[in-house]
Amino acid sequence: MSLPRRDIKHIFQKLRDGLVPERGLDTFATGIEKDRAELHRQLELVADGEGLTKFLRGGYGCGKTFVSRLTVLDAQDRGFATSFVVVSDNDLHFHRFDDVYRKVISELSTSTCPRGALGDIIDRWIGKVEDALIDAGADEDAEDFDAKVRARIEEELLSRASGLPDDFVRVIQTIFELKQKGDLSNAGALLSWLAGSGNVAASAKRLAAVKGDITSKVAMSYLHGILVMTKMAGYKGMVIVIDEAETILRMRKDVRAKSMNGIRQICDMSGSYHGLLWMFTGTKEFFDSRRGVAGLEPLHDRIKFIENGGFSSRRQPQLNLSPFKEKRLYEVALKLRDMYVKSLRQNPPAPGDASTPEEWEAALERLTNLVSDEYIRMLVSYVTAGFKGDVGVVPRHFLRELIVTLDSVEEYPDYDPTEQLMAKGYKPDARAAAEASGELPNDDEDDSLMAPEAVW
Repeated sequence: MSLPRRDIKHIFQKLRDGLVPERGLDTFATGIEKDRAELHRQLELVADGEGLTKFLRGGYGCGKTFVSRLTVLDAQDRGFATSFVVVSDNDLHFHRFDDVYRKVISELSTSTCPRGALGDIIDRWIGKVEDALIDAGADEDAEDFDAKVRARIEEELLSRASGLPDDFVRVIQTIFELKQKGDLSNAGALLSWLAGSGNVAASAKRLAAVKGDITSKVAMSYLHGILVMTKMAGYKGMVIVIDEAETILRMRKDVRAKSMNGIRQICDMSGSYHGLLWMFTGTKEFFDSRRGVAGLEPLHDRIKFIENGGFSSRRQPQLNLSPFKEKRLYEVALKLRDMYVKSLRQNPPAPGDASTPEEWEAALERLTNLVSDEYIRMLVSYVTAGFKGDVGVVPRHFLRELIVTLDSVEEYPDYDPTEQLMAKGYKPDARAAAEASGELPNDDEDDSLMAPEAVW
């Protein structure tokens, strides 16, 4: 698979920063073929009209974020709109669904629009409405054509999504009318309101006869409207990833309970949202402790993880991701090393730069020789020392070390990575070790069950 240079630069910069890249993951994905096949099966079901939830479970560093981001890219390649949301205890309170809605819509993406795709989706759908009217014989230059479009917008929305708030339809119609008049400022303000913003001027809202903001009580209905409109715009459906759900465990006991109930309500309602896949990622602590899913019996009973003799079906609600092993880490490193060298070879210095073509080739050969297969084996061994080959939380630290090594060999002619490795050794920092242990602060002494409740 050949990547454009901008994607390769993106991959290595994200890895330098200890983050999962958002593009090009397919080029170095290793050892997840069966997990990926199961998620492709989920996408096929959703494309056929199912509404589903799927949970990725695993320890720190087993690749939950990587697999979920790769699933987002796979979904976009298959014609889905997607949204990738990271749970935060600062600006995302899962028991307030207006917060969740706002984050989901702000991260809405497609293969052609990497973020904030709501406006593009609306434009695509309205364009299809206009084309359908023209195909049926309407004159696009007639004075009443815009009125016909407005009427068809309402007709199509209400016929395909029962229970839509009246404000939803009016806002879509008003955005269309304002754009036709060239009033892009107010159209943009109403688009922001529809995306969940609470900072829209009252003067803009009056144009669509709406008051206040989208509340937690009605946010799910608005999401249903966005889903229906997305499908009418030509997309197969939507995939929403909620990453790092274990963050909920660090919240106050009452907030945790409400958040778990929010997830339960999503599971209960998911079947009626045809064409929508919710995917949550979380640690085993999140799923198995009474501070998490196991503390809310209705949710735990519904998505309980079943394992028999070390075997667990990937098709059950929770997909268990295996920890990295030395072999897998080694294979990933080889792919990244080769991608790094290939990228440099395809972009030699411009004429007049300090390096001659011969010097450049010699530098690339030196890079390959110093960051050799054997060196990578050595680096893997150092990183996994003390983990008995079970890499756990270490992959991001290892990959960052690998990229720094590649950079250093390229930048410094006298840099020898093997000498440096032998001199310092490599150990994960104390925080990584603490995370690997699965320890979490406990803000309450009892582990009693949570009470089921409706939180939005």
